Amino acid sequence: MPELPEVETVRRILEPQLRGLSIKNVTVNRPEVVAYPDADSFIGSLRDQAVAGIDRRGKFLTIRLESGDRVSLHLRMTGCLLFTPPDMEMEKHTHVILQMENGWELRFSDTRRFGRFWYLKAEETDTVTGIPNLGKEPFDRDFGAQYLADSLGKRKKPIKECLLEQKVIAGIGNIYSDEILFSSGISPSKPANVLTGQEWETLAREIPGQLEYFIEMNGMTPEEYLAGKGKDYRNTPYLRVYGRAGKPCAKCGELLCRCVIGGRSSVYCPACQT
Repeated sequence: MPELPEVETVRRILEPQLRGLSIKNVTVNRPEVVAYPDADSFIGSLRDQAVAGIDRRGKFLTIRLESGDRVSLHLRMTGCLLFTPPDMEMEKHTHVILQMENGWELRFSDTRRFGRFWYLKAEETDTVTGIPNLGKEPFDRDFGAQYLADSLGKRKKPIKECLLEQKVIAGIGNIYSDEILFSSGISPSKPANVLTGQEWETLAREIPGQLEYFIEMNGMTPEEYLAGKGKDYRNTPYLRVYGRAGKPCAKCGELLCRCVIGGRSSVYCPACQT
């Protein structure tokens, strides 16, 4: 599932290519991927609109239009956005196509069809996407140890589960919660309410630090992104624990262990994360 670094990578690649272009036609092959208002209204509202920019909030992307209207989307498990020349072979499970004034197409494909689009008018309050319910961005100025301790410090849940709560921290998923906890030296099963002040300080530093690091490791050109069909992220070789159960720890050489916390797989070092 794309998490904050992957979604930010998509934003950084697509925004410069789409900014200022008008949408000439819209095709929706799977009406259910338009969660709001409905597929026909979505198509009619988007035609002849010009793209002003693209924002990211947590794992959501929002295409801002020059009219003030906006289109929010969530890639969910397998969603993918590609900006392609019109003669490029269509990916399987392509559900939405925006044909731009320069002839290129913004295509959304999604094997599992969990991804969703929402179209909101300029004056419309967002009560449908869930974006207003998100917690702080890890890069917010007031994101820090005090915020984390106040939000999570009384929880008896394992800290791994707490880091996945989007209403507290926007954008962290299973992959980067493992990497953050490893770099912080904190066991994923440790209850949040027993973390020390120093551990909250460490998390407040490592959460934005690790996410920024993996955004940078994902860096690629639009041509490279298109050649990899939006799925060839560059940061996989830099993951130190996620997906590496049974392999030696990069710090101490101890074999990494896997456990299940809150129904989610978690990999950690039993020596470094006590």
